[in-house]
Amino acid sequence: MELLSGAEMVVRSLRDEGVKYIYGYPGGALLHIYDALFKEEELTHVLVRHEQAATHMADGYARASGKAGVVLVTSGPGATNAITGLATAYMDSIPMVVISGQVPSAMVGTDAFQETDMVGISRPIVKHSFMIKDPREIPEVIKKAFYLAESGRPGPVVVDIPKDMTDPTKKYEYEYPKKVKLRSYNPATRGHSGQIRKAAELLTSAKRPIIYSGGGVILGQAAEPLTELAKNLNLPVTNTLMGLGGFPGSDRQFLGMLGMHGSYVANLAMHHADVIVAVGARFDDRVINGASKFCPNAKIIHIDIDPASISKTIRADIPIVGPVEAVLSEMNSVLAETGDKPAKEALNSWWKQIDEWRGERKMFPYDEGDGSIIKPQAVIEALYEVTQGDAYVTSDVGQHQMFAAQYYRFDKPNRWINSGGLGTMGFGFPAAMGIKLHYPDAEVACVTGEGSIQMNIQELSTCLQYDLPVKIINLNNNALGMVRQWQDMQYSSRYSHSYMESLPDFVKLAEAYGHVGIQIERLEDLKPKLAEAFAMKDRLVFVNVVVDPGEHVYPMQIKDGSMRDMWLSKTERT
Repeated sequence: MELLSGAEMVVRSLRDEGVKYIYGYPGGALLHIYDALFKEEELTHVLVRHEQAATHMADGYARASGKAGVVLVTSGPGATNAITGLATAYMDSIPMVVISGQVPSAMVGTDAFQETDMVGISRPIVKHSFMIKDPREIPEVIKKAFYLAESGRPGPVVVDIPKDMTDPTKKYEYEYPKKVKLRSYNPATRGHSGQIRKAAELLTSAKRPIIYSGGGVILGQAAEPLTELAKNLNLPVTNTLMGLGGFPGSDRQFLGMLGMHGSYVANLAMHHADVIVAVGARFDDRVINGASKFCPNAKIIHIDIDPASISKTIRADIPIVGPVEAVLSEMNSVLAETGDKPAKEALNSWWKQIDEWRGERKMFPYDEGDGSIIKPQAVIEALYEVTQGDAYVTSDVGQHQMFAAQYYRFDKPNRWINSGGLGTMGFGFPAAMGIKLHYPDAEVACVTGEGSIQMNIQELSTCLQYDLPVKIINLNNNALGMVRQWQDMQYSSRYSHSYMESLPDFVKLAEAYGHVGIQIERLEDLKPKLAEAFAMKDRLVFVNVVVDPGEHVYPMQIKDGSMRDMWLSKTERT
């Protein structure tokens, strides 16, 4: 049996788990682990410039690949700097393993230098947490951490390791477990067949059915059976912000994103539906608007891996607990076996109504103006054309996020990467870095704003060191755009601290970090200069686009209304 120190066990366990990349920042409590890492050739460590960026890099990698990202942070401020990233991953059910250094065991609880209770601080925003109390338990704990992070409803897991647990002078027998089992943790591996048959019967009896799919379809790798179900029964489909790409965005049956900034037709179709198939979605407040007025005539089939999510906000008529891929596949088999489909005449009438709502206009129409100023919507449309709709697109949070979700048509899952639940500014850039590291030949674009990009702009340095040529598309409106929009709509345009009166020259700043900067101020330059940026395959390009500072995101649901109650422009409402 091989003898290894606790520090060597950490590193070897990660290698044996199949980890390729670690994102981190060293410190005193971690130095034994970093010394062991120095000797390990099969793991690539990325030295970020801030621990929050490490968590978002791991998060972006996890969202694109489906595998847990790994973060390494030191005790005290290193660990607390990772908290925002943990909360971001937790809210969106993203698998992540964060290994945090801790002061020596004998000093825990003494307020020692750089001591924080990482397990206690992170408890509300992790799926589970461990503290190592004996070096011999390290391999099993690491195995459990990955199992918990990636199975069932995914989420982040913390492993807190006191420094004396990694003492290089003390050696122990090492064996990495092939599998683990936790007595009190048994996530469902399939749905209840009786409930699936009931759901199939209800769905085929519907006159106005609709599929409402969420991030669980992406996480559960269920895009294929979801698309099969929709195509087989000719059902309209809408996605949440997190579910974009779960059904092809350019398909005729796709009604657009639903919810607060969802499309007119998607929100109306949801409101008037008689049967809703909710798949991997949690009926969050940004979708349902006023819970008491949500889809008053609809029977709801709710499919989710997490039993706690079902009927939590909106009561399900047919709840199905199980992995969405397995449930949808079984439902497709049941429908193939019975040959049942919704009545053709009723479904044709439903599609006729949907097409009337849709009309001849764009899914998300906007006033294109006279061309004297660039509209942010036009930037995303140009980005879609230049990348041929095949890029990985990350975003930060705000108006630019909504414009990207509305105007970039995602035809594949795992291509739209954003912080939906927590709404974390500073997420987009490091998330793009994590994706580019894993998929070096792919086009990776970060759509951001001048407020968000400055949250983690120091990672321009990391990109140069590790050759990560992402493309940054900054929609620069000189303001915190979504804050300003709300101030326009609800506070009589009293712009309290939403305008940024002092901004850097982003082109020069990018150049100072060793990258390429491009400024776009004229509409006629938009598409050519974006094409120029993406033609530079081996360079990070920061594209600063000056856009209309007064533009709003529409539609926008009216607070506490129903799904159909929306502002359609600054002067028009339903």
